[in-house]
Amino acid sequence: MTAKRDFSLLTIDLDDTLWPCAPTIRRAEAGLYHWLERTAPRLMDACNPESMRRHRRELMTNRPEIAHDITAVRRQSLWDLLSAYGYDATLADDAIALFLEHRNRVEPYADVIPALQALGAEHRLVSVTNGNADVTRTPLRGLFDLSLSAADVGAQKPDPAMFVGALEWGGVLPERALHLGDDPHLDVEAARCLGMEAVWINRDGRQWPDELDPPAAEVADLAQLRLWLEGK
Repeated sequence: MTAKRDFSLLTIDLDDTLWPCAPTIRRAEAGLYHWLERTAPRLMDACNPESMRRHRRELMTNRPEIAHDITAVRRQSLWDLLSAYGYDATLADDAIALFLEHRNRVEPYADVIPALQALGAEHRLVSVTNGNADVTRTPLRGLFDLSLSAADVGAQKPDPAMFVGALEWGGVLPERALHLGDDPHLDVEAARCLGMEAVWINRDGRQWPDELDPPAAEVADLAQLRLWLEGK
């Protein structure tokens, strides 16, 4: 047994760390496309999900000032497409509201809620995400002391802005903070570049990238993380 690991602040990624992302997005997009089929049939006759994704990618290239904010990108893309096919562009606001309603219907992994409840009793918890989930609208509401997104800070990970924001909010030096995330580059390496410790949440048994130094720890879920923090 090793000594208990002492951190005052934990920053925690959301998508694919605390819940599976892909099925959530699929459900949200299915709900959006069904709504668009009824509301803007000319648009949906001319476009399909892949062409709409391509439009968003092109928009991110052409509008770098909003590329970090995926909600803004979706809204602007829908605004442009609705207008191009003769619809009231302000319908984009209704479409985004519907999308986000579905987007926040996440299903946390079984270990997440009890682990966050226990971790929150000993650490300040900050969620950090490149995505547009709002934890206050999910089953994890009330479990974080602060939530930061790329839209909030103006940059996506691996940019350090979210980590810096969390550290400044907590008044914590990087070496007193631990980051938890599923992406070796966007989570683990990004946090380490700022001087934080980082643990890889590897739920799918993936291989660690050869080009990166190993993380402080690799765990399959937050229950294992708690054991690591306790030195077990």
